[in-house]
Amino acid sequence: MIATARALLATARALLALALLAVFYALVAAMVLLWAAFLVAALWTAGTPEATTPPTTVVTACAAMAPIVFGMVWAVIRTARPAAPREDAVTVTRRGAPELWRTVEELALDVGTRPPGHIKLTAEVNASVTEDAPLLGLAPGRRVLYLGLPLLAGLSPAELRAVLAHELGHFSGRHSRFGAVAHRGAAGLVAARQAIQDASAANELVRLYAGLPLLLLGLYTHVFRWLTRPVRRRQELEADREAARMAGPGAVADALCSTAALEVAWRDFLADFLTPMRRATGRIPDDPFRAFAHMVEAPEVREPLAVFRALAVERPADPDDAHPALAVRLERLARLPARGPGTGPFPSPDSPEPLSVQPRYAVELGRVLLSGPDAGTRVPWRDWLTELAEHRATRILTPLAEAVRGVEETEGMGRPKGEPGGEPDGEPAGEPERLTIHRVLRLLDGGRRMPLARALNARLPDAGLPDAGLPDAGLPNAGLPEGERMPRGDQPGQDPLVPLAEALAVLIGAQLVAQGTAYWAMNWTGPSILVPPDGIAPETIRTWADTAVRLPGQTQRLGLHLAALGVDERAPLPTTGRAGGTADGPVEGAKARRISIAPGATGPARRRIKAVSGLALTVLVVMTGWTFALWANKDEPSYPRIPVTRWNDRYQPGGGTGTDPAPYPTYQWPTFPDRQTIPTYQPPLPPPIHIEPVIPRSTP
Repeated sequence: MIATARALLATARALLALALLAVFYALVAAMVLLWAAFLVAALWTAGTPEATTPPTTVVTACAAMAPIVFGMVWAVIRTARPAAPREDAVTVTRRGAPELWRTVEELALDVGTRPPGHIKLTAEVNASVTEDAPLLGLAPGRRVLYLGLPLLAGLSPAELRAVLAHELGHFSGRHSRFGAVAHRGAAGLVAARQAIQDASAANELVRLYAGLPLLLLGLYTHVFRWLTRPVRRRQELEADREAARMAGPGAVADALCSTAALEVAWRDFLADFLTPMRRATGRIPDDPFRAFAHMVEAPEVREPLAVFRALAVERPADPDDAHPALAVRLERLARLPARGPGTGPFPSPDSPEPLSVQPRYAVELGRVLLSGPDAGTRVPWRDWLTELAEHRATRILTPLAEAVRGVEETEGMGRPKGEPGGEPDGEPAGEPERLTIHRVLRLLDGGRRMPLARALNARLPDAGLPDAGLPDAGLPNAGLPEGERMPRGDQPGQDPLVPLAEALAVLIGAQLVAQGTAYWAMNWTGPSILVPPDGIAPETIRTWADTAVRLPGQTQRLGLHLAALGVDERAPLPTTGRAGGTADGPVEGAKARRISIAPGATGPARRRIKAVSGLALTVLVVMTGWTFALWANKDEPSYPRIPVTRWNDRYQPGGGTGTDPAPYPTYQWPTFPDRQTIPTYQPPLPPPIHIEPVIPRSTP
C-alpha cells in the first residue's frame, strides 16, 4: 500500500514537472514564431508596390534577434537530450574502492532499491545521484552516484555512510521522476538566459533587443522555481527520514553540519592556501585532497570548524537552492526516534570501517581540478606542505628588506665594509644589498628601531600578511578590503615593535633552516612554527629577537647566541629557487610570472563573441540583400487609362470613328451641372429728391 502511494505521488510530481517543461518549450516556440513572423513581414513589405524604401528597421531587428533565438533553441535542444557524463569526475572501479562499493550495495539492498551502476568522484563538497530513466522514470535507466572527494577526506565513517544513505533514499522514493524533469527544465531556463546574456554582452546591436526575452524568461523562471521548490525540498526531507531510519537521526544531523563546515573549509583552503601558493611559487600538490585532509585533521582547526558548524545552522536557505534550511532539517530529524542498536547495515560506532579509495584516483582528480598551461609544477603533497609552511613564514622578509633599505637610504647609512657585497670584496657599488641579520642589528644599535618598525608596519598591509590564517574573524582588518587595512602598528592596542621582533625571529629561523638545523612546521590558523635545533624551545628564538629589538645593547648578546648555533649574521639567505626569488627580489634567470587584474576575454568567450557577431552580420547582410532585391524589382502602380481620339477626327463625342478608339485626345470645354443661383441682397434706394422748387427762376 505504501509503495503504491509512493508510486502515485511520484507519477503526479512527474506530470507537474512535465507540464512546466512543456510550457517552457511552448514559450521558446512562441518566440521563434514571433521572430519568423517579423521576418516574413519584412520580406512581404519590401515586395509590395506601395513600398518607397526598404524596411531597414525591421531588418535590423530581425538580425539582432537572430542570435537570441538561436541561443534559446540551442538551449532547448541541449537540455532535451539526456545529460552527458560530467567531464570533471573520475570513475571509481570496484577494485579501486572495494569498501565503498560494498557499503553502497548494502545500503541499496536495505533501502529496497537498485544500486547505482557507476560511482564517480568529484572535487565538490557534495554528493548527488542521477538516473537517465526514459518515460519519466517508468523504465529503468542508468544510475550514477557522484561523491565529493573532500567528503571522504573530512567526514567520519558514520557520517559518510549517512550521506550515502540519504542519496540512495532518493532512489527508493523515486524522486528521479520529478527531479530529472525539473532539473532539465531549470537547466534549460538557465541555459536560455545565459545564451541571451552572452549574446547581448558580445554585441551592442543584440543588447538593444534582449530586454523583452530576458524579461519573459525571468518571469517564467520565477514561476517555475516557485512551483518546483516546495516539491524538491519535500523530497530532501523524505530522503533525510530514509537515511535516519538506517543510520540514526544523530548521524544524519552530524553529517549535515559537518558537510556545511567542510564546504567553507574547502573554499578557504583553495582561496587562502592553494591559489596564493601557486601564484607565488608556481607549485601545486599532486594530491590536493590529502593536503586538505591534513588541514582538517589539524588540532588548531577544530575550533574554526566548530564555528563554521554553528554559522551553518543560523544561515537561512537560499531561494534558488532545492535543499531546505539546515535548521529546518535538524529540527525534523530531532523529532524522529533513535535507531535501535544492531539495526541497519552500519557497523558499531566503536569500530567503524573507513571508506577509502586508492591514491591514484585523488591524483587523477587533482589533475582535473588544477589543469591548464598555468596550473603549475606538481610536487608530492608532503613536500608541498613543507614549502607552504616556509613560504608563509618567510614572506614577511620581503617587506623587512624594503624597510631596511629605505631606512638606510633615509639615514644615509651605506653598505658596511666587510659585509658580502661590499666594495672590499669587489662587488659593484650599484648592486642592491642583500638582507642579512647584521644589517638589522646595525640599525638597532644605531637607535633606528622606531623608524625601522614604522617602515615595516607601513609595508605589511601591501604584502598581504594577516596575523592568522583560517579564523580571520577576530582581527581588526577582517572583512576590510586590502586598500582599507590599517598598518599593524596603527591598529588599536598593537605594539609597533611586535612585527619587527617577529620579522627578526623569522630571519634567524630562515638562516637555521638554510643550514639544515631547523625546519618550519605548518600552522593552518597562524604563522608557521619554527622547530629549532635540539635543546632549544620554539619560543626561545622569539624571545631573543624581542629582547634585541626592545632593549638597547642586547644585540651583542643575540650575536653570541647566534654564534653558538653556528649562524653567520653577515651571510645573506641562500637562494633555493623554489619561489623563484628571495627576500630581496627575484633570482636571476627565474621565469617571471605576469599577473594582471585587468578583465580579459578567455578563449571560449572570444569564440562566442565571434559567433554572435558573425550570426548577426550574416542575417543582416542576407536580409538586406533580399529585401533590396524585392524592393528594386517591385511592380509599378497601375492607373486608369483615358480614351483618346485622332486630332483630325470629325470631333465625334468620345473620339474615333465609332469603331476604333482615337489615339489623340479631344479638347472640349468642361461641362458642369447647373447650380442654383444664390439671390443677392440689394438695399432699398432712398426716395428721389426734387430740387426744382428751391431753384430760383429768372424774372422777365
